[in-house]
Amino acid sequence: MIQRSRSSGRHVFYPRIAEPGTGARDLEWVEASGAGTVHSFTVVTQRGDAPDYNIALVDLAEGPRLMTRLVGPGADTPGIGQAVRAEIETPEGGDPLLVFRLVAEGEAEQ
Repeated sequence: MIQRSRSSGRHVFYPRIAEPGTGARDLEWVEASGAGTVHSFTVVTQRGDAPDYNIALVDLAEGPRLMTRLVGPGADTPGIGQAVRAEIETPEGGDPLLVFRLVAEGEAEQ
């Protein structure tokens, strides 16, 4: 789910009470498409036995950009502009996380 202003049609992320720029307080919750593209990414290398992980900026199809993690094959070497699809991942003993999986070239969008 993502917020959208009824008057302008613009989507807003992170959740707030008014649309940035206009101050419109007519925000409603709508279902997000789950589609996006990789804007930028980096791989964080850790010392010792701790696993490396990535941090990515993803541009949602609705417009906003958010910080997230990429998962699955190719997550450590995504192409800038590569299509991604949102998923909810629940680590063992942890809280649900919004992550994105790379969409293989030629793979049908759902």
